[in-house]
Amino acid sequence: MRLTINIDHIATLRNARGGHEPSLVEATRICEAAGAHGIVCHLREDRRHIRDTDVRELRKTITTKLDLEMAAIDEIIQVALEVVPDFVTLVPERRRELTTEDGLDVRANKLHLKEVIKTFHQHRIAVSLFVNPIREQIEAAHEIETDMIEIHTGEYAEARNSLHQQELLAQVAQAAALAKSLGLGVHAGHGLNYSNAGAIAAIRAIDELSIGYSIVARSMFVGLECAVKEMRSLVHQE
Repeated sequence: MRLTINIDHIATLRNARGGHEPSLVEATRICEAAGAHGIVCHLREDRRHIRDTDVRELRKTITTKLDLEMAAIDEIIQVALEVVPDFVTLVPERRRELTTEDGLDVRANKLHLKEVIKTFHQHRIAVSLFVNPIREQIEAAHEIETDMIEIHTGEYAEARNSLHQQELLAQVAQAAALAKSLGLGVHAGHGLNYSNAGAIAAIRAIDELSIGYSIVARSMFVGLECAVKEMRSLVHQE
């Protein structure tokens, strides 16, 4: 099981004072040294945390892989084409949301997303689509020739009780198996933490987890290196 670390909220802390600390470059170095398989950052339209200059600097310094989360809008697409991350993850984006709230409606936006995917493929950039664990959305993602999907685990992470959580875990597992059967790479993420990530990591059809906020929060008490290593030990599957 691969683990990628989302560093958006390290940038949030930096931006609170308007300076240069904590350094995103130093944070990624620590994450990679601690066993992260990649770094994730979300370049939002409002630039609330990650900035254009961050993405360009990270592209130069990351030694594993860079996953650029983004909305499928022209302004951000242009930045991605200039930077050339290892892959992009297309997500829905609403200005007032605190964090990404839902998966893409691939079925309703097939024509636009297909053109965006084609553009990235022409520049040799792989594409992942952030989707809810719903058959119709995964099948639509396959139809428009995405390389991967990232299953939205937010509902599972916020389950109101253990029974409901187990039902949602089964839904994620079924979605992952379907995507894998269609030849898609399968990632998962959103809301995962030190209590709930292990069960998701145990789903064999999932190749990679993307986790950020809980690791950054944990790092305040144990340090970033230790926080990453603790999560790696939880999600590592032989």
